[in-house]
Amino acid sequence: MLRDALAGAGYPERVLVACSGGPDSLALAAVAAYFARRGHVDGHPVSVGAVVVDHQLQPGSGGVAAATDRVLRDLGLSPVEVRKVDVASTGMGPEAAARDARHAALEAVADETGAGVILLGHTLDDQAEQVLLGLARGSGTRSLAGMRPSRGRLLRPFLGLRRGDTLEICEVEGLDPWHDPSNADPAYARSRTRVEVLPLLEEKLGPGVAESLARTAAILQLDADYLADVANDTFARLREQSGTEISLPEAALRDLPPAVRFRVIAKAAAAVGGQQPSYQRLLAAEALLRRQGSAGPVELPGGVSVYRLSLAQLLAGGQSATSGVPPEGARCGKLVFRPQKPPRK
Repeated sequence: MLRDALAGAGYPERVLVACSGGPDSLALAAVAAYFARRGHVDGHPVSVGAVVVDHQLQPGSGGVAAATDRVLRDLGLSPVEVRKVDVASTGMGPEAAARDARHAALEAVADETGAGVILLGHTLDDQAEQVLLGLARGSGTRSLAGMRPSRGRLLRPFLGLRRGDTLEICEVEGLDPWHDPSNADPAYARSRTRVEVLPLLEEKLGPGVAESLARTAAILQLDADYLADVANDTFARLREQSGTEISLPEAALRDLPPAVRFRVIAKAAAAVGGQQPSYQRLLAAEALLRRQGSAGPVELPGGVSVYRLSLAQLLAGGQSATSGVPPEGARCGKLVFRPQKPPRK
């Protein structure tokens, strides 16, 4: 698993393990320590360090981080860094805020230590829970595709392992992992999914549900990647920019398959500083294409307004006073995306 992941990443010389002290990441650290002691992977030199992120969200979190630091050093990982982070409210929920703060700290340590990859200990169970949460929220393909085995510097070599496997690794290695109490806290949807929903599905539908959900994620990743590539190319071809505004020709948008059209609209919103719109907000923005005359604005998350400019408006506002020639490209109406606030300098 880890050997294959590092081979796929081009055998980076420096590797960083993200470790909370829990069984999954501690088992990953133990496996990585095997290669650290050997000093190579398939003959390619490698050194392995680690980082412990203290989110400071629970009493005693500093003590847990310090204990994990000692265990990682005893395993032979070097350097080992403990980073405290402040989890600020982002409007996306506490879990998302903690994840953003954690990833920022991991990337910073990777930059400082020259690490080519960051290893994360997510398992097949985590992947299955991710898919179930996406289904419950009515999310799209990208969300249902779950976590990628690799993304940028992030590698998840344990996505094929069950959580029980990581507990067994810790037992074999004589490690005593920390069990995060929030993982069993019913206040969190992910915890309820882990403790109640997935076990119930396994009981009622039979074993193999988690594996099937993870397999669904792997299949959908291929679909999501293909649609993302098509949408990227289409957006690059259609976008017109004037200052902080981006516009898209409505005739070309109407001709797109819906799966691509919605993604192009979302990309335009992101390009002017917006966040990923919900499906309902995307429907509202897309509905402007069926309006007559000027229409909107439709407000999208992240402070973005989208509205329709009709062909008549474009001709009236852009034609030459002397020649009466309409501006280049004015063959139809447009959807215009405008940030409500100017971008920070």
